[in-house]
Amino acid sequence: MPLFRPVLSLFYLLPIIFLPSFCSAADPYASYEFRVSYITASPLGVPQKVIAVNGNFPGPPINVTTNYNVAVNVWNDLDENLLMTWSGIQMRRNSWQDGVLGTNCPIPPKWNWTYQFQVKDQIGSFFYFPSINFQKASGGFGPFVINNRDIIPIPFAQPEGDIFIMVGDWFTRDHTALRADLSSGKELGIPDGVLINGKGPYQYNATLVPAGIQYETIRVDPGKTYRLRVHNVGISTSLNFRIQSHNMLLAETEGHYTVMQNYTDFDIHVGQSYSFLVTMDQNASTDYYIVASARFVNESLWQKVTGVAILQYSNSKGPATGPLPDPPNDFYDKERSMNQARSVRQNVSASGARPNPQGSFHYGQINVTQTYLLKSEPLVTINKTARATFNGISFIPPKTPIRLADQHKVKGAYKLDFPDMPLNRTPRADISIIDAAYKGFIEVIFQNNDSIIHSVHLDGYSFFVVGMGYGDWSEDKRGSYNKWDAITRSTSQVYPGAWTAVLISLDNVGVWNLRAENLDRWYLGQETYLRIVNPEENGKTEMAAPSNVLYCGALQSLQKEQHHGNANSIFTGHSKLFVTLLMALLNVAFLLS
Repeated sequence: MPLFRPVLSLFYLLPIIFLPSFCSAADPYASYEFRVSYITASPLGVPQKVIAVNGNFPGPPINVTTNYNVAVNVWNDLDENLLMTWSGIQMRRNSWQDGVLGTNCPIPPKWNWTYQFQVKDQIGSFFYFPSINFQKASGGFGPFVINNRDIIPIPFAQPEGDIFIMVGDWFTRDHTALRADLSSGKELGIPDGVLINGKGPYQYNATLVPAGIQYETIRVDPGKTYRLRVHNVGISTSLNFRIQSHNMLLAETEGHYTVMQNYTDFDIHVGQSYSFLVTMDQNASTDYYIVASARFVNESLWQKVTGVAILQYSNSKGPATGPLPDPPNDFYDKERSMNQARSVRQNVSASGARPNPQGSFHYGQINVTQTYLLKSEPLVTINKTARATFNGISFIPPKTPIRLADQHKVKGAYKLDFPDMPLNRTPRADISIIDAAYKGFIEVIFQNNDSIIHSVHLDGYSFFVVGMGYGDWSEDKRGSYNKWDAITRSTSQVYPGAWTAVLISLDNVGVWNLRAENLDRWYLGQETYLRIVNPEENGKTEMAAPSNVLYCGALQSLQKEQHHGNANSIFTGHSKLFVTLLMALLNVAFLLS
């Protein structure tokens, strides 16, 4: 079954509740129950342990609307600690819900924890995934959609529906074996394949693809236009996405509408999300290939690292045949992919989550208050172990989450000494984070001196991707910045031997993870945090710790044992929210009676 749903689908929703205007809550609530567990699956024809959500791989979509209050009760049925994070969801004023080790204590096995947050002033295409223990390499991910409110029109005709497409490189070794390899200093090697919606490739070539592999089929009606929300949820491989004989009209990326342009193929890097409008305007003599193939690699060695699904018209007359649509032929044109990235620009006249145009924030006219140059290099040896670094520091996750340590005055939990540029010193492992000024407007340059392409991601924010280029960044490169319609997003690629510059308006108080989205580099320490504190905090710019906060590290003694009186209750420990929802349902029932 393809991951195809109409925009307001209730499939997998357990339940969703719309509170009427007479309820005390100002915005509606949507509630989900996620049971995260192991299942056995054979996406590449080899039985292996994968991580499922509610028994499904990939997990079910979260489908809400701007400003909804979201409650996700996560049950950890794994045999190790778990955290879920929500890539691109900004958690305004509420980093307590971000789901990474710098903000949350992990959920122990057989425990549950309810995330509660508002998708404030956001729209767009995102995804969730497990953030610790290399678990994303075994699954646990799923799409997260925030729809426009009815009062704010989308800048294109309403599509027939949404099609979720989750692509990513995949190994037949599970996450425990992969992280053991990394911890012992080994490289992961070439992936065993690419999955599309948790399934292996269609047998387009009997030599490269064995028989019997289950593949994804996406069924559509001729003449209709669909919104394809495509996410690269893989480990470390950039993928080129294309659909045989069909143009893809780029419409949105990670919460911001783009200038609409047609592409025949598109590079999607690890952690990135895009929306394309695709019109089913071809004849139905055969089905069509959907392809996601590895980029920036030796293609003769990486031929098997290609995902292939099938696009099938409802009146199709036969299977897809022949060779796959060609990948980009840019071996001698290293600017091709970068020029494509530069072509992604913001639609400054369209409204996003608010009625005002996306271009009403004139970022190009704001003075920069601080510049950070973050350099990444090939793996280094620290304490006889291979590690990844930013500015020569390989991050050690804190044992006590940062704001929890602040609240309880835990000393030594972290250091506010992350350097704003590379220093000429021996690389080291440390708990250094960035002391970022609230309401500052910062410039961050990511300099990639590694041999592989990197993806970088910032939680809690979207940033303006104002420039990128090959070579070393220097101050004169600012003259090439796009200061008018740069795309705003939370994940950007940084090409090897190149730089990417972003601008960030620091208006979201909390602690926010800045990381390599390449899972191997992240696992080996290529991350830090921005700690943003309002010195005049009065409870309006940062929420207090939630009542169900978990304790660990130096505060472990504060944690009470969890007891489950009712394993089916989504609001264990959250009686106030449960009562609100129950009263809303009773009121609806009364009105309908």
